[in-house]
Amino acid sequence: MKHDPRYPIGKLELRGRLTPAERAEAIAAIAALPNGLYDAVRGLDDAQLDTAYRAGGWTLRQVVHHIADSHINAYARHKLTISEPNATIQAYDERRWAEFADANAPIGASLLLVQALHGRWAHCLASLPERTFARTSTHTEDGVRSLDDFVAIYAWHGRHHVAHITSARRRLGW
Repeated sequence: MKHDPRYPIGKLELRGRLTPAERAEAIAAIAALPNGLYDAVRGLDDAQLDTAYRAGGWTLRQVVHHIADSHINAYARHKLTISEPNATIQAYDERRWAEFADANAPIGASLLLVQALHGRWAHCLASLPERTFARTSTHTEDGVRSLDDFVAIYAWHGRHHVAHITSARRRLGW
């Protein structure tokens, strides 16, 4: 099977309700993302950050900012799912957001944002009773999703984008 640089850890596969162990592992992945992201970009200069992780893909800088943008939305989606009966979760145009000027700014603010956000997010998720993870919301593009689905999606999403950076570094010898 040929390696697809768009999916360095494979495509997301949702399997439905998570076991307590799977959920704990996913929450741990959410908690660990800031350190993994810092490690992935440590020592990169501006020219390296402005290199696309694959032909036609975002730059490493845009990937860092995308994680911050996406996970701000994710945190809000989690909180809405927890707090509102069948909340509506609005999609956003992530490609368009990656074109805004702040997606080409220095990455320090996004790294700090991810660190603070993931600390709160993991704490919130770890404090919830198991029954809460069955709560659902309706995503405007993806339909009904449970909190378990969202936890699995964003645990994967963080690892997915860190792997974009680390696989580009390996491929380019950085």
